[in-house]
Amino acid sequence: MAAPVFIGDEVTAIGFRLAGARVRTPLREELASVVAWAQRNSLLILITAEYIAMLDAELQQQLLGQQQPPVAVVPDIRAKIPVHDLATHLRSQLGVLE
Repeated sequence: MAAPVFIGDEVTAIGFRLAGARVRTPLREELASVVAWAQRNSLLILITAEYIAMLDAELQQQLLGQQQPPVAVVPDIRAKIPVHDLATHLRSQLGVLE
């Protein structure tokens, strides 16, 4: 089974590497090609909010909307860009926010 791929900053990558993920910490100009590589070579893509924000809007939508491999946006260790709480968002949309 292919290991998950983590795409993000070097500091956050340390923990994911220890957990068994293949990590990539690309420069901005390399990011799109690293994402394409991850789509071909992984069953799960983990990408920090900071790195997904570096992608153009079209690639962001394509990446987040794909079924395989699934993509999870994770916070980076510095929390520069907040990750939205999906559960709270869904409860709000359904009108059952506590």
